[in-house]
Amino acid sequence: MVKFGVNMVVPETRAAWVEKCRKAEELGFDVIGAADHLGLAPPFPALVLAAEVTSRVRLNTFVINTAFYNPVLLARDVTGTDRFTEGRLELGLGAGYVKAEFEAAGMEFPRAGKRVDHLEHTIKELKRLYADENHKPETVQKPGPPLMIAGRGDRLLTLAAEHADIIGFTGTAAVPDGGALVPDDATGIEERVNFVRGKLNGREVEFNILPHFVSVVEDRRTGLEDLRELLDGVLTVDQLAELPTALVGTHEQIAEQILAHRERFGFTYFTVLEHNMDALAPVIELLRGR
Repeated sequence: MVKFGVNMVVPETRAAWVEKCRKAEELGFDVIGAADHLGLAPPFPALVLAAEVTSRVRLNTFVINTAFYNPVLLARDVTGTDRFTEGRLELGLGAGYVKAEFEAAGMEFPRAGKRVDHLEHTIKELKRLYADENHKPETVQKPGPPLMIAGRGDRLLTLAAEHADIIGFTGTAAVPDGGALVPDDATGIEERVNFVRGKLNGREVEFNILPHFVSVVEDRRTGLEDLRELLDGVLTVDQLAELPTALVGTHEQIAEQILAHRERFGFTYFTVLEHNMDALAPVIELLRGR
């Protein structure tokens, strides 16, 4: 079965947030996510509000910049949110990568290894506190909310292979730490997937991908050419055509692309940004139950 999420990134009024969360559930999305960046809605209150006005969807932090959080205080937010959402929380964690946000917060931007160190420490602390019968509030889900870890590097993906229930692949190429993200090609994404598979030791996990680009067009070739121009020719049209982070074509063609990406990469969980929510909805209907 293919699962679909939508990541909310526009901080709006309470009424607007409520409306779009209800809409996401009505359109058939399985998961509503809240991004964790400065200038966006605070993820945990946003998900509690989403839970209040929906009944079926799971609720995901997509993903927490763990470097910003003290693990014990984060555990309070996680366990409290799991309780207030009645066990519908998925906890997404990442190491943090936007250097400008650290600077805006008046924080040092540690090297990547230090940020992954903190992520690993946080994961272990959360598990310890989930298991502590004296820790309050306690989670509804046992032993704790499903854990998503998202990122790209070897060490982070190794950590994800050991601890995560869901592994989020960024679909971005290797860049200097703190540099602007650029899309990877399909071969590079496949290499990252195979790297993780080699570390799982028989564990079964979900693979998530974030398609940054969703374009519903009648002429797929023209849509891909337009996307190539948008990306300043970083990838060729043929490379874009096989990219799981770019869904381009008619709704039927996009549905077939998703099934092909499931077959090739093992992606069963696709998350789009909220401005692509309406565009993807007919595809969800086409793939229901498949």
